[in-house]
Amino acid sequence: MPALLETRPELHNKKQISKGKVLLTGGSGFIASHVLDHLLDYGFEVVVTVRSEEKGRTIVKTLKDPSHRCSFAVVEDIAKEGAYDALFQSTADSGGAEKPFDYVVHTASPYQLHVEDPVRDFLDPAIKGTTGLLQSILAHAPSVRRVVITSSSAAVINPKNHAKVYDETHWPPVTWEDAMDTKSTYRCSKVFSEKAAWAIANGTDPRPNFDLVTLNPTYNFGPIQRGLPRLSSVNASNARIRDLVLGVNGPQGSNPGLPPTAPVFTFVDVRDVALAHLRALTVPEAGHIAAAVARHFPELRDRLPADIGEALDDLPADIYGFDSGKSRKVLGIEYRGLEESVVDTVRSMLSHEDAQGIS
Repeated sequence: MPALLETRPELHNKKQISKGKVLLTGGSGFIASHVLDHLLDYGFEVVVTVRSEEKGRTIVKTLKDPSHRCSFAVVEDIAKEGAYDALFQSTADSGGAEKPFDYVVHTASPYQLHVEDPVRDFLDPAIKGTTGLLQSILAHAPSVRRVVITSSSAAVINPKNHAKVYDETHWPPVTWEDAMDTKSTYRCSKVFSEKAAWAIANGTDPRPNFDLVTLNPTYNFGPIQRGLPRLSSVNASNARIRDLVLGVNGPQGSNPGLPPTAPVFTFVDVRDVALAHLRALTVPEAGHIAAAVARHFPELRDRLPADIGEALDDLPADIYGFDSGKSRKVLGIEYRGLEESVVDTVRSMLSHEDAQGIS
C-alpha cells in the first residue's frame, strides 16, 4: 500500500505567500482537525465553519495552544444557496474592524456508508457546497488569494479500467446515472465537485482573483482528532484500525478477517495530508496494518485476525501504479510509512475513554 496524495494542477505565483487569515470549512472533520493544527502552528488566524455551536465550542476548547487565534462560524447547510455569503459579507462590511480572509481551505464534503438519497446525502453537499463557496468568494471576498480544496483519489481512479500509472491528469468517466448507484455516489460526487470547482477557477466572467489547488488523498490513517465524542465516530479509513483495536475482526469478533482495501490499495497519513494543505497555501509553486498492531501492541494480539499475513495480502499482482511526484516536488512532502501511521493511530485510540480497560 504505497502512500498517495496527488496535487493538481500547477501552483502559479513565485513569491512566498505571507501569513494571514484562513477560512477552514468542515472544521470538526478528521482531516480538518489536523489541518487546523498546522495552520495555527504556522501563525495563521483561522475561522472554522461547523454545523452547530456545540461543535465549534469543542474545537476552540480543545486547541493545543489557547493563545492561537481561532474562532468558529456556524454554517448549518453547505448545500443551501448563499450558505457562505453572510460569513464573507461580515468581514467586507466591518469597516476594517474585522480582517478579511486571505485564504480558504475547503474540506467540508460528506462521506457516509449508508446512503438513502444520493442527491441529498452526497451530490448536493459536495457540488453545491463547493460551487456555492467559490461563488460567495467571487461575490464578496476579493481579498482571497488562494483556495485549497480537499478532493479525493476517488476523483482520479477508474476501477473499471485502471490506468497503468495514475497521476493528477486522470479523471474517471462517470455520469449522473452512475451517481444514482449508491456504491458509486461518493466517487461521482468527488469528480463532479472538483470539475465544477475548476470550471469556476478557470472562468473569465467574472475572472477569479484567487488561484486554486486541489489535493487528492486516498485512505487517511493517523491519530484521531481532539474532542472526538466516541470511537464509533472515527473516519471511515481509521475504522478498520479501530475495529482491530476493539477486536471486531478478531477470533471473537463478528468478521473473520481484515476487510480488503480494494479498489484503492493506497494510504496516506493524515498529518502528511494536513501538511500538504498548509504548504499548498504557503509554497509558491505550490502495508500491513494488523501486523504492525501486533508488533507494537502485543496486548491486543488476541483481538486480531488469526492469520495476519493472509488477511492482509489483498494486493493484486498486476496492481496499477501511482505517481505522487507533484506533491513531493512542489510541496516537499516526505510521506510517513504505514507502520508509523498505524502505531500512532492505535496509540491515539487507546488513549480515548472508549478504549479504557483494553489490555
